[in-house]
Order: sequence, then structure tokens, then C-alpha cells
Amino acid sequence: MKTKAAVLLEAGRPFEIMELDLDGPGPGEVLIKYTAAGLCHSDLHLTDGDLPPRYPIVGGHEGSGIIEEVGPGVTKVKPGDHVVCSFIPNCGTCRYCSTGRQNLCDMGATILEGYLPDGTFRFHGDGKDFGGMCMLGTFSERATISQHSVVKVDDWLPLETAVLVGCGVPSGWGTAVNAGNLRNGDTAVIYGIGGLGINAVQGAVGAGCKYVVVVDPVQLKRETALKFGATHAFATAEEAAAKVNELTWGQGADAALILVGTVDEQVVSAATAVIGKGGRVVITGLADPAKLTVHVSGADLTLNQKTIMGTLFGSMNPQWDIVKLLRLYDSGDLKLDELVTKRYTLEQVNEGYQDLRDGKNIRGVIIHDA
Repeated sequence: MKTKAAVLLEAGRPFEIMELDLDGPGPGEVLIKYTAAGLCHSDLHLTDGDLPPRYPIVGGHEGSGIIEEVGPGVTKVKPGDHVVCSFIPNCGTCRYCSTGRQNLCDMGATILEGYLPDGTFRFHGDGKDFGGMCMLGTFSERATISQHSVVKVDDWLPLETAVLVGCGVPSGWGTAVNAGNLRNGDTAVIYGIGGLGINAVQGAVGAGCKYVVVVDPVQLKRETALKFGATHAFATAEEAAAKVNELTWGQGADAALILVGTVDEQVVSAATAVIGKGGRVVITGLADPAKLTVHVSGADLTLNQKTIMGTLFGSMNPQWDIVKLLRLYDSGDLKLDELVTKRYTLEQVNEGYQDLRDGKNIRGVIIHDA
């Protein structure tokens, strides 16, 4: 069959709309008709070459939709099921899945290569194989993907909203609650209030933090963070550090969460300095893997027992936590609709990403044609 998709042919070029050939589902695979796709900053790392994938590749790793067909051996879903995609596939049986760490599933090791678990591709065009970002390629009308990349969700939930829990919401919320281990009465500092950082705010507020201090140079994002429950918002790390020192009587924050679009040495150093004894720095944002972005005093870490750690997918287990977050939304305990600043068509994907670069969006969402 044919499918319209937004693809990257090489780094430094915008997405191009192309018609591709799409293979049907083989063993363990499903054909999904995407309803919506999130515009997440991680795809910009592919555009900019910070995280170079195998090109050409269909973009998009946040997706929701309806299963249209299943291949032999598929047991997780059936045609007609509503699903949210997990950008980390989870097999359920590897060392990490079987010990409650689905976000580290061995199947996720090749997500930037774009091929399915058997090492082959389902998108084709001009005699070439096209990969799918995170084995998904949600910037396509349809895709054939592994059953291990989908999570069945309640069919009364709006898929154009549920799409947000495929990456940004769990990655941010889990950064605060799981990796950050925030507790009632804690002080948290959050750097970067984009699609992930705003959900770290939700997680910190939900965990009962006394103070949630955010840092972002964009006024819209600071104002939005305050609406979502942040107690203080600053344009610079220096202003935030001074306020944290005042609020905590010089003891420092309990955790500093780094969710900026591109992590650098300066934000890591600021985060390490703002926490107090026994504090935690959690790095969720990405950068060029070849760049060394963590340069801090080892003596500071030892003498003050500080911790610096990374987290993937907010240390969440997609098969349960995606469902859990959507049920929190359904009960009114998690804001999702309020996250979406603007909706776009597939043809407007580059406009959407320019809006993201310009700081105009908290979250942009592509709505596929019905």
C-alpha cells in the first residue's frame, strides 16, 4: 500500500513530504493508522545531526492510532484497538523488562537505525529502504510496527490527546517522581519547560513538593509552568539559585531536573551547584553523544554525597505507566489538553518545528487526515 510521510533524507535539511510504499505486517507486527503524532524535540536532534540516525528515515516517535491489521502471532492487540505507541519497544522477557525496567528493553538498542526487530524495513521508496524513527515513523499516515511498540488504551479517550503519553508526559513526569524521587515537602529545580519539563512540573507538584522552581528563558514557558503549579519561575539559573538559597535557608534543593532541549556543561554545573547535601541531579535532555557535558567537582559529589544520573522514558514501564497516566488524565488528576499549544497538518511539520525552535509552543501535535 501507499502512505504519505514526512521524511529526513540527511542532516541539515527540513522534512520532506513523500509517498512511500508500505509493507503489510509480518509475524509479531501490526499495521497502524495513525491518528496523531507529537512534535517532540528529539526529532530535531535528527534534523540537526546531534543524534544522527540511519538516513533516510520517517520522522516521529510519539504516535496514537487504531490497529487495522495484525500479523501472525500477535497477541497484544487486535484490529480496531486504540493504542498509544511507546518509543521504547518492550519485549517483556529480556533481563530489563523482566526486572521491571521496560524503558531499558534490549529491543531499544537500535531505535535510531529505524528497522524492525528482525533487522528489515517496511517503508520503501525510490529503490531505498526508509527507516522509522524509534521503529515507529509516526509522521506517516500508516506504519507497520512491532506489537512490542504499542500499548492498548481505553477507547473512550481522545487519541489526539492520548498521543502525548507516548514520550513527553511519562519522560517528564517520571523524571520527577521516579528518577528524581521527589517527596512531600521537597524543593525541586527544573531546567527547561518544554514538552518534557512541563510534565516534570506536574510530577513534582503531584509528589507534594513545597517549592517547584523552574528555569527557562522563554516567558510563555515560565507563565505556563506557574499555571501548572510551579511556585517560582526565572529566566536564568543564577536567579533561581539565589531564590533556592533563600527558600531553603541555605540548604539547597533536594533535586535538580535537567530537561532542556540540548544539554550542555553550563546547565549541568548549575544543577549540581543548586542541590544540597544528598541531593540529586537527573539528566533527561539529550545532546551530541560525542560531547562531554558533565564536568563537576568529584570532591563536591563525595563530600556532599550528591548524585548525578540519567533517565530514559522517566524510568517508567510503558505497558503499565502509559495506561496509568491516561487514567490520571481521565480522572482529572493530570493535565493533557492544556499542554497542546497548536495543532498542525502533516504538511505543516516544518512550520511546527520552527514554532518549537522559536519558543511559541509547549506542545505541537500533528493531526493526520481522517
